[in-house]
Amino acid sequence: MIWLWVTLAAALTAGGMMWLGRLPAAARPLAGAALMLGLAGYALQGSPALPGKPVIQPEEPEGFGEAITDRRQGMSERFGPAAQWLAMSDGFARTGKTALAAQTLEKGLEKYPDNVDLWVGLGNALVAHGGGMMSPSAALAFDEAAKRDPAHPAPPFFAGLAMAQSGDLKGANAVWSDLLARSPADAPWRADLEMRLAQLRQAMGPELPAEAPRGP
Repeated sequence: MIWLWVTLAAALTAGGMMWLGRLPAAARPLAGAALMLGLAGYALQGSPALPGKPVIQPEEPEGFGEAITDRRQGMSERFGPAAQWLAMSDGFARTGKTALAAQTLEKGLEKYPDNVDLWVGLGNALVAHGGGMMSPSAALAFDEAAKRDPAHPAPPFFAGLAMAQSGDLKGANAVWSDLLARSPADAPWRADLEMRLAQLRQAMGPELPAEAPRGP
């Protein structure tokens, strides 16, 4: 039954090329030979009788949060010069266009070079473009954000998130611990930070005991 449909499709293709496409008579033998060659190749390598199998999307790797689509826990402004650039970047990132997501924020930084949220967003976009790994360019973006406003919680929060996703658990623990120590008790991001820090420390396991001092 499958081969009947294959043959019918080949016949329709040939008819379309010759009559609808107005293929010149001199070129028809060559087109027919190409079509027969394609059918021969499918007959040798194709498996039309196999049942269909839908492709299952792979699960996202376990981590400590999403670097780009995170709600930012009240750390960035919802309105203002950075909001529209972040929204466009997030839209590209959700469709897998991570390079465009980073380029969008670079364009925004050309206009607002001292905006902390745009620098943090660029760091997040570069982490996503690198497959969840902290790259030198992403680390530089987080550093630039921290330089603009050392008291801003977003640069250390997302830098620690990128470290954790990259496997640098000790580095993430140090950055997040420092951020938690200087976060107000009523900070909107504190509860989320405490949860992530607890998960991080659980993943790290017990600390190894310090090496005993050696004798002379």
